Amino acid sequence: MIAGAVAISCIVALTFTPMLATKLLKQKEKKNWLAEKTEPFFEWLNHIYSTSLTVFLKYKIWSIPIVLLLFAAIFYFWNQIPSELSPMEDRSQFTINMRGPEGATYEFYRDYAQQIEQVVEESVPEAVNIVNRSMFGMSMVSVVLSDIYERERTQMEIANQVTALVRNKNDARAFVQQQSTFGGRRGGMPVQYVLQAPNIAALQEYLPVFMKAVSESPVFQMADENLKFTKPETRIEIDRDKATLLGVSTQTIGQTLQYALSGQRMGYYYMNGKQYQILGEINRQQRNTPLDLKSIFVRSNRGNMIQLDNVVTLNETVAPPQLYRYNRFVSSTISSGLNVGYTLGDGLDEMDRIAKETLSDSFRTALAGESKEFRESSSSLMFALILALIMIYLVLAAQFESFKDPLVVMFTVPLAIAGALIFMSFSNITMNIFSQIGIIMLIGLVAKNGILIVEFANQRQEAGLNKAEAIHTASVQRLRPILMTSISTVLGTVPLAIASGEGAYGRIAMGVAVIGGMLFSTFMTLYIVPAMYSFIATNMKSVHKKLPQTA
Repeated sequence: MIAGAVAISCIVALTFTPMLATKLLKQKEKKNWLAEKTEPFFEWLNHIYSTSLTVFLKYKIWSIPIVLLLFAAIFYFWNQIPSELSPMEDRSQFTINMRGPEGATYEFYRDYAQQIEQVVEESVPEAVNIVNRSMFGMSMVSVVLSDIYERERTQMEIANQVTALVRNKNDARAFVQQQSTFGGRRGGMPVQYVLQAPNIAALQEYLPVFMKAVSESPVFQMADENLKFTKPETRIEIDRDKATLLGVSTQTIGQTLQYALSGQRMGYYYMNGKQYQILGEINRQQRNTPLDLKSIFVRSNRGNMIQLDNVVTLNETVAPPQLYRYNRFVSSTISSGLNVGYTLGDGLDEMDRIAKETLSDSFRTALAGESKEFRESSSSLMFALILALIMIYLVLAAQFESFKDPLVVMFTVPLAIAGALIFMSFSNITMNIFSQIGIIMLIGLVAKNGILIVEFANQRQEAGLNKAEAIHTASVQRLRPILMTSISTVLGTVPLAIASGEGAYGRIAMGVAVIGGMLFSTFMTLYIVPAMYSFIATNMKSVHKKLPQTA
């Protein structure tokens, strides 16, 4: 979209604008009142800039440590600014998910969800709709808030309050989930960290240690793993020697238990013109406990009824209800929310630290869901930045027919990035996909300021001025165009920086990055680019003097 807009703007500037200029712009002997009022200010501004630039160019060697300091600032703020995939947006809704102990009944989840619903009704007056959905294995309470303009508290503030309240409910685990900008309907917690182990025994040994460290960390809240060794299981071990003596085969024992417990269909029968299934199953009251299995009788090959207690032994244990695999490894995915003040980048760094301290070398780790998208987008940002720099340098090298002049223009890029990061840090803006787009846009926006100065300085050299006079004259004469384009860009981006309503946080992140980068780089470009031009650019007078000698 941005590339298309720039292409159309270029066509308009090269065709439609010159035509309008011939029709609308007319030479006037006397300036209008606005020009007369504003011209003294611009002349004073030119004088101040010309004087300060003359002084700066006398001590131009200081431009090198200034540039190095800006590179250090980029490195510092890049690592200091919290990072996440996208800022949390106020969507006027959130969900409370509940997980109970293994084997909990539907009635348990229904009653617990009603308690949570009552908490929301009493503590969230902004709620306009509360939907309670309970099913076997989980419950969910969806809360819809009033419009963002009709309430004083944000969705995030309300969600944090509800999170603190539901922690007091200990019958089951309840956690508040807010839909991320790019989460869609997938849902899930923001941090999703996958542990991959060579076998299930290794996971059973190290997973509790890992989860203990996660629960003790101040970064996470409501951490949970999908692989739980909590499902009650009864193992039936047959004494084959005794069963053989009593004439009971293992096949008979297995079939008897299947008929007694599985509810298998045995056949059909018809009554009053309707068909009914015949299901084989023992009465529920007679199979509620594992000990009830021992009271079941099986028939021996001699026709005698033998109680199972005589031929089997029951061992009670626990096992995971379901096994998970990731990249062909036995795995467990740890999902967690983030405490206030921490971002997704902080959470993943903390997970990496805990994994390094608690897991053995046989484990591997991976990411899933939003965490995986965040890491992939972070790695692609550096690729996009480097690609943008290379493309701009190659295009400028073709335009200037030189590899040195584009290098002078490229010094505007670190100025812009440093300015954007400084403004983001002091505005509490995270490094997210929107601010990253703003930084990439800056590379193209600020390069034009350097192009205006370098191109005009080259023309002044070709007109006969030496390099020092050419760059000074070009910088002063290009001051107004640079200020006009920069100020228009900043003013056009102000609505993003002061946005409100749904989706405002993403627009604010992009606006702050662009405005900060433009303001800082515009000021620094007026001094750094002329100094770097004095160091790097070609002195055309010396080149012209050498040409006859070479010939």
